[in-house]
Amino acid sequence: MTTAAPYPSEALLASLAPAIGERLEEGLADLGLAVDDQQHRRLLGLVALLHKWNRAYNLTAVRDPGEMVSRHVLDSAAVLPFIRPGALLDVGAGPGLPGLVLAILMPDLDVTLLDSNGKKVRFQRQAIIELGLTNVTATQQRVQALDVGGFDQVISRAFASLADFISLTRHLPAAGGEWLAMKGPGADDELDALPAGVTLSQHRRLAVPFADAQRQLLILTPQGGE
Repeated sequence: MTTAAPYPSEALLASLAPAIGERLEEGLADLGLAVDDQQHRRLLGLVALLHKWNRAYNLTAVRDPGEMVSRHVLDSAAVLPFIRPGALLDVGAGPGLPGLVLAILMPDLDVTLLDSNGKKVRFQRQAIIELGLTNVTATQQRVQALDVGGFDQVISRAFASLADFISLTRHLPAAGGEWLAMKGPGADDELDALPAGVTLSQHRRLAVPFADAQRQLLILTPQGGE
């Protein structure tokens, strides 16, 4: 009887220095997140894949794997306490952030990654395969054309202005659903242009380990919970 190969492969993980794993472990501890060995491997595998593909496809401006841990993985993981069980749509997911990280940390979460950029969606699909994820779907499409709604939460990370994010995805949350916008310090100004019929239900400051930039999460709901 043969044993199934682990996800991700040892060869992929071997491309990272041991200090990368230590940085990830320390950052997750700072966030108060406990992960098992498989989740830790998958998060490291995501960093290794990003670093590998970035050389040819320019998926992210972040080049250093250590910086990828803080600015991509831990930044994505910081919103985990606000993620509800159910169906999550990651709009403008780019290389799959924060969706891939959240899918690893919440195996029962049903994640859809949405992006119109072909090379980024190809990376998402390869990451799903190499990390052995069964709760993620990668979709290449413009958000305006997506006709499958009913998502419990719709999240974005640097996708568009707050007003555009809400307007473009208005048809996608389920009844009782909500929008989660991951933003930098300029988000306070964007709140002035919030579309009618939408309420800011939570405004959370995020403390991302090893990151100096201010990060925040805006959680919005349709007025009346419609």
